[in-house]
Amino acid sequence: MSDTMTAGTVTITSGDGDEIEAYLAHPVDGPQRGGVVVIHHMPGYDRWSKEVVRRFASDGWAALCPNLYSRQAPGASPDDAAAAVRALGGVSDEQLVADVEGAMRHLKALPGANGKVGVIGHCSGGRQAFLAACSLSLDAAVDCYGAFVAKEPDAGFPLKVKPVLGLAGNLSAPLLGLFGAEDSFPAPDEVAQLAAELERLGKDHEFHTYEGAGHAFFATDRPSYRPEAAVDGWEKIYGFFGRHLSA
Repeated sequence: MSDTMTAGTVTITSGDGDEIEAYLAHPVDGPQRGGVVVIHHMPGYDRWSKEVVRRFASDGWAALCPNLYSRQAPGASPDDAAAAVRALGGVSDEQLVADVEGAMRHLKALPGANGKVGVIGHCSGGRQAFLAACSLSLDAAVDCYGAFVAKEPDAGFPLKVKPVLGLAGNLSAPLLGLFGAEDSFPAPDEVAQLAAELERLGKDHEFHTYEGAGHAFFATDRPSYRPEAAVDGWEKIYGFFGRHLSA
């Protein structure tokens, strides 16, 4: 297989019927491949999120990141769009599920798709990846330091979301969780609460917590970046998707 890929902005149809912007990347040849829905972090549909999409494509998957802020801030810069959506309390859970559903459908319709789709999210996207995997039929899910799965945000926090731990019984796919030991969102006790509930329910999950890492340790454009944790985390993600999204 060559390393040639195609990448760029596309329009997809959300599960609620809305037409929204998304960023797609995939190899131009090679064997049948699985798809990955990339849920962007709270800072938005930005350069780093698109780099993540291309990184998956370079490793052989088709990857698609829906712009969750398309409706609220069409045409705005990532920073302005994120600020506008933050002021509204974030994207609703219903909209998120619809957008991931539309992204899944788009990936499955691509030439070369093998019909398997996983989801990954960072920051707010981590919670949303868990929510999607509890609301839709997926083949794999990765939660990278997603807060407010088990606990509600404190008063004054910009995201107005509710815990989704009660949906854990509906988890449709194996879940990989990657967390920082020095993170507060989620703090280690919240991660432990989620792990205990998944264990109680007999749900397939694999969690790793990195010492010396806080929130956003994958983000190469932020001071929070921790290379050692990120490198190991990427290897775990590749192996996890390789096991669950292969034909």
